[in-house]
Amino acid sequence: MAELDTSGGGKHKGGKIRSKKASTRVDLTAMVDLAFLLITFFMYTTTLQKPKAMDLAMPDDQDKRITLPIAASRSMTILLGSHDKLEWYMGEAGKSAPTVDNFGATGIRKAILENKQKVADTHSGDEKLMEVVIKPSDKSTYQDLVAILDEMKITDIHIQAIVKISQLELDDLKKNGLQ
Repeated sequence: MAELDTSGGGKHKGGKIRSKKASTRVDLTAMVDLAFLLITFFMYTTTLQKPKAMDLAMPDDQDKRITLPIAASRSMTILLGSHDKLEWYMGEAGKSAPTVDNFGATGIRKAILENKQKVADTHSGDEKLMEVVIKPSDKSTYQDLVAILDEMKITDIHIQAIVKISQLELDDLKKNGLQ
């Protein structure tokens, strides 16, 4: 049991004779119980920080039977490099010169929206949807991959794929200083 004792001063020899103060005794057991009740109440009622996670369903690497052809006229390939930079090109690798760009509204987002509009103008029906192929390199970071997936969500790209980068594309990243 906790208690508070405020007894008077000790016995001093000599000097003035003081009146003896009565000792007060306060039982703090109820106060400790109340403190623990308040702590548990606030622990149960506070909202814990929700984990920030992105739903990403990746196919099995072992299943080689499923391959879908991508039309070069409506495909955009994004190569994630180092130093928060990326390259993108329309069509097939090696046939069009890649553009070095950065993340954000004035960088890759602008390029995605412009190319999406070009594809929609030149194609009709289901073919007017642009397909984006994302190829992260060994030097790209997880943050870069999350940033480009955020750009896919912002620009409303429905068809996207994350695939392995080819040697031709790695050589191009090295040539531009992004690998």
